[in-house]
Amino acid sequence: MRRFILAGASLIALAACASSAYKTAVPAPPQTPAVVAPAPNPLLAAWTGPYGGVPPWDQVKPELFPSAFETAFTRLRAEVAAIVNNEDAPSFENTIVALERSGDDLDRLGRLYGVMTANMNSPAYQALDREWSPKLSAIGDEVNFNRALFARVEAVHAARAGLTPVQRRLVERVYDGFVRAGAKLDDTQKAEVARLNQELATLFSDFRAKLLADETAWTVVDSEAGLGGMPADYIASARAAAAERGLAGKWIVVNTRSSVDPILTLASDRALRERVWRKFVNRGDNGDANDTNATIAKIVKLRADRAKVLGYRTHAERRMADTMAKDPAKAMDLMMRVWPAAVARVREEVRDMQAVANRERGPRITIEPWDYLYYAEKVRKERYNLDAAELKPYFELSNMIAASQWMAGKLYGLDFKEITGTVPAFHPDVRVYEVTDKAMGRHVGLFYGDNYARTGKRSGAWAMSYRTQSSFDGPITAITSNNNNFTKGAPGEPVLISLDDAQTLFHEFGHALHALLQNVPYPTLAGTPRDFVEYPSQVHERWVLTPEVLDRFAKHYQTGAPMPAALLERVRRSDKFNQGYATVSYLSSAIVDMKLHTLPEGVIDADAFERQTLAEMGMPREIVMRHRLPQFGHLFSSDAYSAGYYSYLWSEVMDADTWKAFEEAGDVWSPVVSARMKEFILSNGNIVDRAEAYRLFRGRDPDVKALLEQRGFPTGPAPTR
Repeated sequence: MRRFILAGASLIALAACASSAYKTAVPAPPQTPAVVAPAPNPLLAAWTGPYGGVPPWDQVKPELFPSAFETAFTRLRAEVAAIVNNEDAPSFENTIVALERSGDDLDRLGRLYGVMTANMNSPAYQALDREWSPKLSAIGDEVNFNRALFARVEAVHAARAGLTPVQRRLVERVYDGFVRAGAKLDDTQKAEVARLNQELATLFSDFRAKLLADETAWTVVDSEAGLGGMPADYIASARAAAAERGLAGKWIVVNTRSSVDPILTLASDRALRERVWRKFVNRGDNGDANDTNATIAKIVKLRADRAKVLGYRTHAERRMADTMAKDPAKAMDLMMRVWPAAVARVREEVRDMQAVANRERGPRITIEPWDYLYYAEKVRKERYNLDAAELKPYFELSNMIAASQWMAGKLYGLDFKEITGTVPAFHPDVRVYEVTDKAMGRHVGLFYGDNYARTGKRSGAWAMSYRTQSSFDGPITAITSNNNNFTKGAPGEPVLISLDDAQTLFHEFGHALHALLQNVPYPTLAGTPRDFVEYPSQVHERWVLTPEVLDRFAKHYQTGAPMPAALLERVRRSDKFNQGYATVSYLSSAIVDMKLHTLPEGVIDADAFERQTLAEMGMPREIVMRHRLPQFGHLFSSDAYSAGYYSYLWSEVMDADTWKAFEEAGDVWSPVVSARMKEFILSNGNIVDRAEAYRLFRGRDPDVKALLEQRGFPTGPAPTR
C-alpha cells in the first residue's frame, strides 16, 4: 500500500466516476424469479497471461472504474484493519511487510487509470477524473492518518536496530512517509490536511483538463507554399494531420512541442512562426474557459496553507525534505551559479543572430522569440556548415528505437524482442517488446512504446511504470513504457525526427532502463528522490552521437547510407552551440518554480508573478520560459515536480560527471564503468541513500564543473552542495 500512497502523486491522474459498471439481467417471469450476480469487474482481477501477467488493456473502459475503485477501497480498508487488529506485537513481518502486500488492487487500478488519462483522455475520462481524484486523495489520507496503524509502524521503527540493513531502510522509508504525510498531527490538523489535499486534487484535475483542451488546438496553413522552408516529410505529416481532423486540402501545425519547434526552426514565413509561437506559449493563458491562471493561484495558496499545518515554512521546504538537495537554498545556489553565464551566452547568441538578420534583404527586423530558433539555425549553418534539414534524413524513428535498444544491449546485456500483437495494448500504434538478459536468457520485463501524438494524449514525452519490480514474495518483473508525441507520417511514409527528438527518445528510454534493471526486494524501495530520478535518463542521451550508434543506425532513409564522418564531425563541433538558449529557457522555468513555492503565504497573481520574477532575474526578452506557468503541467497537474523542476539541473551535474567517468576510462562503452553504474545507480532503487550510492559508483561526490564545461560556461569556484 505504501507504494501506492507514496507514488500516487506521480501518476498523471488516478480517477473515476459514479456511473454504474454493471447491468443486472432482465428478471425472469414472476413464477420463476431469479437474481443474476453481476459479472466480475475485469479491472479488479489479478493480471494473467504470459510474462507474469499483463495489463488487460483490451478490457479497460471508463465505465468500469467507479465500482472497481469502490471495491478496491473496501479491500484496502480490510487489509489495513487486519494489520491494526493483529493481536501480536508489531513486527517487521506483521506490520511493514503486511503493508507492502496491501493495496495491490488499488495499485493496479491506479496504474491502468494513469495510463488511460495520459494517453487516451476522452471526455468520459476527464469527467471521471474530476469526480474521483479527491476520493483517491481521501483514501490515501485515511491510511496515512490511521492512528493505530501508525502506532504499529512507529513501534517497529523504534526497534529497527535489530533488523538487516535493507529491512531498516524499508522501515525508515515507510515511517518517514507517514510522518511527512501528517501522521503525527492531531485530529483537527489531520482533517485540515485532508480537506486541502482533496481540494488540490480537484484543482489538479481542472488544470489537466484545461491544458489538454488548449493542446488539442492547431494552426491551419491554407497552402503548401505557406510551409516554405519545411522538409517534405513535415509537409506530408501536416497534411495527414489535417485530413485526420476533417480538414482535407489543408495543412496544420499541432499545438505540441514536437510539431511547433520544427516550424520555429525552419519555416521561412515569419508571420506563420509568430502565429504558431503565440498559440503554443499562450496555452492556458487566453482569458477563456481554458485559462488556468485562477486555478494556479488557488493551488499555490492551498499548498502554502498545507505546508504550515504540516510544520513547514513553505511548500518548497516540505517537498524537498525527501530529496538529495534537502534545502531550497541549495537548489537555488546551483541554479544561480549557472544563470548569469547562461544569460551572458544568450546576449552573444542574439548579437550573432541579429548580425545575420541585418545582412538579409527585405525588411529589417529585431530578433523576437519566434525568430530565435530560425536565426540560430542560420548562424549554425554559417558557422559550422550544418543545418537541421541536413541531419533529419538520418534520424528515422524506427532506426532510432532500434538504436536505443542496441545501446541497452551493449551497456547492460539486455535484449529486446518485439511481441506486438501477442499481448493487449490500449491503441493500435503501441509496440510491445519482451526484455531478456542476453547472457542468461532470463526474462527481465516488458517495454511498451507509444510514440505518436493523438487527440486526448497529453503533450511532451514521459515514461510510466505499469508494474514495479520486487522479489519479497517471489519474482515480480517490471513493465514500463515510453510515451512520445511524434507526428505520424502519411501511410507508408517514414517518420523522420530531429537530433533533439532522438535525444529525447534516448532520455525517456533511460527511465525505462532504470525500471527494467531495478533489483529490489520491496516495492517501497523502488522510488528515488525527485532530484535523482532524471539522472539515469539524462546520461543515456549521450550515446546518441557515439560513432557506434550512428554508424549502425543513423542511415539515410532513402539511400541507406550511414551519416558521413564529415557531417558527424560538424555535429560534434557544434555541440555547445545555442547552449544559452537551451539553458535559459529551462532554468527560467526552474527558478520561477522555486521562487513561487518559497512564498510563505502563497498569495499570487500568476500572470503578474511570472512577469515580475522574470524581470527581476534579467530574463532576456528574446526568450520565453520553456514552460510558462499557465501550461506548467510539471507543477500544477499534480504535486510531483512542484518545487522540483530544478531536479533536471541537479541530475545533470551527476550526468555530466558520469560521462567523464566513461571518458576517463578511455571507452564510452566501458564494461567496467557500465557494470558499476548498473550495480550502484540503476539496480538498487532506494536501498542506499542516493548521495552515498553516487559516491560508491564514482568514489566521490559529483563535480559541478563537468556540467559547466559541458555547456561551455566558465567553471569558477564550485557552489556549496
